[in-house]
Amino acid sequence: MGIALGPNRYGKAETRVVRVTRDGDVHRVKDLNVSVALSGDMTEVHLRGDNAAVLPTDTQKNTVFALARKHGIASAEEFALLLARHFTGSQPTIRTARVSVEEYAWDRIPVTGHSFVRRGQEVRTARVVHSEEGAHVVSGVRDLTVLNSTGSEFRGYIRDEYTTLPEAADRILATDVHAEWRHLTPEGDWDASYAEVRRILLETFAGTYSRSLQQTLYAMGRRVLEERPEICEVRLAMPNKHHFVVDLEPFGMDNPNEVFFAADRPYGLIEGTVLRDDAPAAEEAWQ
Repeated sequence: MGIALGPNRYGKAETRVVRVTRDGDVHRVKDLNVSVALSGDMTEVHLRGDNAAVLPTDTQKNTVFALARKHGIASAEEFALLLARHFTGSQPTIRTARVSVEEYAWDRIPVTGHSFVRRGQEVRTARVVHSEEGAHVVSGVRDLTVLNSTGSEFRGYIRDEYTTLPEAADRILATDVHAEWRHLTPEGDWDASYAEVRRILLETFAGTYSRSLQQTLYAMGRRVLEERPEICEVRLAMPNKHHFVVDLEPFGMDNPNEVFFAADRPYGLIEGTVLRDDAPAAEEAWQ
């Protein structure tokens, strides 16, 4: 029986770096959580414990801080590209670098130029995979919580002996949007692109009369591709945050779709990909 080493990578996960840019009394904060994963000539370290090809994970952590100081952080995508290119360009044993970034947004409190409040719970994400074949950039957002209090129904589904769910002609539709989108090239105005995709996702969710969450998901991804030519593929995961009408009859009260029980689990999870028919294959960008 033959045994061989399969695909592998290693790196430093979740290096939290906060970069403050000071322009006189007005400051700007970038708050990132950076994870690095490297792969390449790593056979000897796995089979024989020979570390000659290994860049220590502690060095990777230090590199995050050093490049944040040296170059600043223009955007999550730009910083991820900077790191990935550094690791593959400076280390001959490193063939591929994957850098994943979460960005936590802070809004300025207008009383001063240096006071901030954390913005909601949504998290901006970016992932860069850089190798000899080129670079792939995937941007995203997660925990973007949205709700339509009407304009949604769910009817006409399969019914069998275990079905108890009543059809709904007017229901609350709520979800936490987790979306990622792949760029055609590793160049772009990342902040502007992110802001526009976020706007499109929100506007499409709000403006789509929904007969199913699947329909809404597809409409959101499709509109991103229609309006943003720099993007070739969108992947979405959207849990259905169920809201059930509470039965108030035991208390002698009616409930005309006004009082709901918000159930956190179990929940339906709707996932889907929308892509241009000419989108180049790049599955490694999603790994």
